[in-house]
Amino acid sequence: MNDVQPSAKGVKRAETHKLMVAIALVALAGVVDSSASLYHHFGTSKTSFCKFGESFDCDIVNRSAYSTLFGLPVALIGILGYLLIFALSTVYRDKAETPVMLLVASVGGLGFTLYLTYVEKFVLATWCVLCLGSLALIFSSAVLSTALVGISLRKASR
Repeated sequence: MNDVQPSAKGVKRAETHKLMVAIALVALAGVVDSSASLYHHFGTSKTSFCKFGESFDCDIVNRSAYSTLFGLPVALIGILGYLLIFALSTVYRDKAETPVMLLVASVGGLGFTLYLTYVEKFVLATWCVLCLGSLALIFSSAVLSTALVGISLRKASR
């Protein structure tokens, strides 16, 4: 019987690959979520897509004064942010600085999303299901990126 154990380096590489794939999938889900939000931002008719009583209404959130930043729809900024995270986790995944760049992008996106969540709760007093979905996705990306940086630091210290 052959008792060959995978090297620690091989295990770390497999962990890194799995995390990159997970981050890429989360980013793609974020692009889809933000695209739906952008579609509703430019919609001209009332939608019942996510209207669940007075406290959940995507139309109010996606068409409010807070739905744009410097003339750009926040949902478009989300799409661009998720595409950056996707590119880093796929095209640039082998670069040494990518884990830290992913963490910076994810935490930056999380900070912005938390600000928008604050606006939903305390200014608009209504929630958007798509926005809450994006919050969950960018939070997941930040957690996965943190784990990726941890593995990278352990790998570098050996």
